[in-house]
Amino acid sequence: MNTEKQIEFDKIKEIWMNHATTQWAKEKIKEKTFCLNEGKLKKQLKDTTNSRDFIEKFGTPPLQSLTEIKEIITIAETGDCLTPYQLERVENVLVMTGRLKKYLLRGKIFDNPLSYYEENLNAVEELMEEISRQIRNGAVDDYASKVLSQLRSQIVKCEEQMRQKADQIMRANKESMADHYSTLRNGRVCIPVKKEYKHKIPGNVIDKSATGNTLFIEPAGVAKYYDELQLLKIEEENEVYRILYSLTAIVSSSAPALNDNIAVIEKLDFIFSKGKLSIDLGGVEPAINTKRTILLKDARHPLMDPKINIPLQFETGGAVRGIIITGPNTGGKTVAIKTVMLNCMMAQCGLHVTCREADICMSSTYLCDIGDNQNIAENLSTFSAHIKNVLEVLSLADENSLVIMDELGSGTDPAEGMGIAIAILEELKKIGCLFLVTTHYPEIKEYALKTPELMNARMTFDRQTLLPTYQMVIGQAGESCAFYIADKLGMPNEMLKTAIRASYGENAIKDYRFQKEDTVMEKRKSSKITIEKKEKRSSNLSTKYKLGDSVMVYPDKKIGIVCEPINEKGILRVQLPGKKIWINYKRVKLHVAATELYPEDYDFSIVFETVANRKIRHNMERKYTEETIRYEK
Repeated sequence: MNTEKQIEFDKIKEIWMNHATTQWAKEKIKEKTFCLNEGKLKKQLKDTTNSRDFIEKFGTPPLQSLTEIKEIITIAETGDCLTPYQLERVENVLVMTGRLKKYLLRGKIFDNPLSYYEENLNAVEELMEEISRQIRNGAVDDYASKVLSQLRSQIVKCEEQMRQKADQIMRANKESMADHYSTLRNGRVCIPVKKEYKHKIPGNVIDKSATGNTLFIEPAGVAKYYDELQLLKIEEENEVYRILYSLTAIVSSSAPALNDNIAVIEKLDFIFSKGKLSIDLGGVEPAINTKRTILLKDARHPLMDPKINIPLQFETGGAVRGIIITGPNTGGKTVAIKTVMLNCMMAQCGLHVTCREADICMSSTYLCDIGDNQNIAENLSTFSAHIKNVLEVLSLADENSLVIMDELGSGTDPAEGMGIAIAILEELKKIGCLFLVTTHYPEIKEYALKTPELMNARMTFDRQTLLPTYQMVIGQAGESCAFYIADKLGMPNEMLKTAIRASYGENAIKDYRFQKEDTVMEKRKSSKITIEKKEKRSSNLSTKYKLGDSVMVYPDKKIGIVCEPINEKGILRVQLPGKKIWINYKRVKLHVAATELYPEDYDFSIVFETVANRKIRHNMERKYTEETIRYEK
């Protein structure tokens, strides 16, 4: 049973998680369960109130993600060298820690208890200053040490000397150069020399052009600087690693303080996320009791727009253990019971509730049976699934549970469903839990009226507009209003009488006040159905297409010539490029008539017969022959 999902508390958690910054806080919200310790719960609620007050006075706290920092600290503790990027992440967290300390300190003016978390944050200023001084823009800064500064100055000077020497050689050998500028190839300064002059310039060929006409030569005078440059770069790299290892060691020694900071920041992130949620939903801190009483004034469903959500007034507990809610369909019964349970669940998670005022009892479990739980995979009908869920609820409930059930006993024969509903209510009474149920059964309303521990409630209905008002009135039984609505919308009295008689017996008709005098069902004239007359196929199709007609063949839209006219079945033969086909006349359309293409008495055998067949036919006209004309199938 997933009560959180059925009641939509999972959606509340999703909104709540969006207000958290750190992954730890998000996971804690996702796994948050109901607090069962009164003292701890009141402390959690007070934290929510204090965090909201903090945010309203001083703005959102300066929190950021800590996803990478824990891994970075672990790397430092193992002795591996941290990269400049990782050191900058450490610095960012330290900067954020310093800002958070200043933010919390402001709360001491108003004696906000959360402000004292500042004392548990260590700025680790020495580490932050060292990283800030030695690391900049993702690299070790030139001035991180005096040695590094000197080495990098020497490297720049050496590179400049290489360029100058290369330019000097190029000026002295202009006729040998393929270009006016030196270039860098494979990390070496080279000059572009024409192929035919390669022996004129002493040095090493480093690369050549795609055509092979230009050689990139490192002059001998430049090469000596290159060797010097490489030595300088090795020394530079060693100095960089020395600095990085030194900073890593400081991070490692500061690991306990950093980890303590992370734990405090994550906890504050969780607390402040509750304050942000309270502001988002317009919540208030509820009072908490263990007397099994619930009082909600102007309660709202936290997931509904406050502008359209009708405030709910609700109270139960003491001598009343169960509320039986009745009223018309779409009248807000389900929303009402969800509103009650959601606010109770939020309160027991240390969250503010969406009410003007609330006094909520602690519950050991929250159980519900809402909606159509039909399970095709398990081949359970709506009623079967409903009963299965109800039995699970009854097995888990105790005297400290809050139970809600929607449309109790529905999904089966009304008489039997009513009996089962009363049996369920009796069992809930025996358990001693608080419960809210919705129903349409009039017998259950009567049962609640006669049972001391139960109380009826109804969702109100505007008889003028025929619309529900979504307001609950405790102490009164509601009605479905089906007869009234049907009457108001014009159902004839005779039909209404039949309905009332079938539902409540003959005597109930006398007590019903009809809106109108005797009415009958008006019969409208029905529209006549027009039967389509089918066209008879013309018996004479022979004149439709003539031999030699050019036609368009569909759906391919190919042009062909009629080589055999239509037969009695509506089939004709068409000559297409490379083949003859039989086709229904409905699939062809006249393109050009034969009279426009060929002269009168034109011999179509020239078009449709092969040369061999025409020769045989000519011989047959002149003399006897044993040859046979062959036709295509």
